[in-house]
Amino acid sequence: MYEDILTKIINHPDSVTLEEVAFVLSNDQLTPKLFAKADEVRRKYLGTEVFLRGIIEFSNYCSNNCLYCGIRAQNTNVRRYRMTSDEIVERARIINEQDIKTVVLQSGEDPFYTKDMLGHVISAIKSLGLTITLSLGERSFNEYSYWKALGADRYLMRHETADEELYEKLHPGDRFENRKAHLLELKRLGYEVGAGSMVGLPGQDDFSLAKDILFTYELDADMIGIGPFIPHPETPLKNAVAGTLEKTLKMVALTRLFLPDANIPATTALGSIHPQGRQMALKCGANVIMPNFTPSPYRAQYALYPNKICIMESDTACGECTKALVRTAGYTVSQSHGYRRRRMREQL
Repeated sequence: MYEDILTKIINHPDSVTLEEVAFVLSNDQLTPKLFAKADEVRRKYLGTEVFLRGIIEFSNYCSNNCLYCGIRAQNTNVRRYRMTSDEIVERARIINEQDIKTVVLQSGEDPFYTKDMLGHVISAIKSLGLTITLSLGERSFNEYSYWKALGADRYLMRHETADEELYEKLHPGDRFENRKAHLLELKRLGYEVGAGSMVGLPGQDDFSLAKDILFTYELDADMIGIGPFIPHPETPLKNAVAGTLEKTLKMVALTRLFLPDANIPATTALGSIHPQGRQMALKCGANVIMPNFTPSPYRAQYALYPNKICIMESDTACGECTKALVRTAGYTVSQSHGYRRRRMREQL
């Protein structure tokens, strides 16, 4: 039955049920077969290339109070920072000099950065010939449109969980339908859109996780970031049990079967819970890594979760380190901008 479901996912994903996805997630006996099949699909559609995205975490101010997040507004023990526009653009130049073609501008939901301020940054970075991914949380639809017109290419906004009841518990004052509406508007505007989820959240079960996979499939997300829940000591969930490596890798692998040509990162959080976490994700279907170019002393303050890797390195070291990681895992570092290369689904 297990192998039949995997074949069904690959060849006829529209007919796969929530119960079938949850069954695969709950079954550990054939996990190696799932991982091998995900790598096979990834190689068939995308080859062995790994896309690099240089990330700049330019502000750790956030107006939200998500229960799991270390930079939530009510955490008064965070040393807050905001990078200037010139600092952000200079970081982008460093990324460009390392022959990385995409920059990711990430922050908390920080209204200090206005539409025009960010528009100036986008225009300046675009003049370098870089592809731009924004990860700023929920902003106005007008802002999304303005930034797209200035050259922003992608927007990453993880949905975290597609279980509506759990979403509302974790995000005070917000609803899953609102997050979904933002993602759909970004698609309508022509962005490559990234969604994604956390694995192991309190109250989450295999059916909740199955909803996440089916949601990203129905959204036809161009990029899906999946990482383990890691409890932060300065949050209401500080005593919760963390998400596991194996379950997170299962989510990566199943997402690859549903979306064979999408871009799926080997997330930093996976590398933070296991020294080989990102390499293992590459072998389970992932094809993107995001080296961190946030400068010191800011880097250590962007602590969404504790024990994040690479925060004490030289602030330009991640580029070459990540390239070496990719090569030693048996994959190749792509020289392209890493747009999604849509392909017709093929029978396996």
